[in-house]
Amino acid sequence: MLLSIEKILYMLINEFRGVWGGKVDSKEIIKMANRVSLVSIIGNIILSIAKVFIGFVGRSNAIIADGIHSLSDVFSTIIALVGIRLANKKEDESHPYGHERIEPVMGKILANILLITAIFMGYNGIKSIIKESYEIPSTITIYAAAFSIFLKEWMYRYTVKAAKKIESSALMADAWHHRTDALSSIGSLLGVTGAILGYPILDSLAAIVISVLVAKVAVDIYLQSVKELIDSAADEDTIEDIKKIILATEGVIQIDELKTRIHANKLYVDVEIAVNRDLSLSTAHDIAEDVHEKIEKYIKRVKHCMVHVNPFGEE
Repeated sequence: MLLSIEKILYMLINEFRGVWGGKVDSKEIIKMANRVSLVSIIGNIILSIAKVFIGFVGRSNAIIADGIHSLSDVFSTIIALVGIRLANKKEDESHPYGHERIEPVMGKILANILLITAIFMGYNGIKSIIKESYEIPSTITIYAAAFSIFLKEWMYRYTVKAAKKIESSALMADAWHHRTDALSSIGSLLGVTGAILGYPILDSLAAIVISVLVAKVAVDIYLQSVKELIDSAADEDTIEDIKKIILATEGVIQIDELKTRIHANKLYVDVEIAVNRDLSLSTAHDIAEDVHEKIEKYIKRVKHCMVHVNPFGEE
């Protein structure tokens, strides 16, 4: 038994290092997404079956709800993987600006799955309290909740690091799905422990608290996805970095106008700069090209920067 646990821990640590390694080339995005998704799907299937089975055998509503939450993670991971694959398709005639916005669309779908899961869990908890149909869970449910906390927290950290490296909003939503499952397992642990100690209502209350936490995460993911779809501006720090790069470029006198818009996990920049009115067209173009290249080089999220040149002193 000890040997098998050591092997499992060794595999988890190595897999974790694989994602936490150096920079990921664009060609590796799909490969990394596939690997992370496969780990998530296998882990969630095992957890879901184990927790639902133990929940029924051990008479715990909280553990059953936790198991159903893990099952929803399987579907969310599949949706996230599909989103990443489609979002990384190259531009074509029908989508000249790329397919990145498919990811926030998938993020909204994941948020809806989370919300439905939360409503289902909350309903079962409330129904148990109203009917006063309490049962004392068995001790085995404590071990199930404790193991789930460990594994789901590892899956969260593993997935969120990969999501940051490939800048994937869909994979980030899936990572938070793992974190909510870890939190729900903590609630399950407290609930079943309290019920075993003589307070059976705590098991159903834990299921309700878990549902509220899951619902909040669902709303947050949904709002973030909407933000990535409606051309919101970049954050203030990013805008300030862009301004510094522009003003540090030789030949730029001032910034007349600067607009940014979030395009899924990427960023578009439109800027009007003022240069000396006596410069030749060729020189002014070189300055604009310099600004364009520097912004796209140093601000990694920028997919494209459009630069317009104005003669200084004219409105």
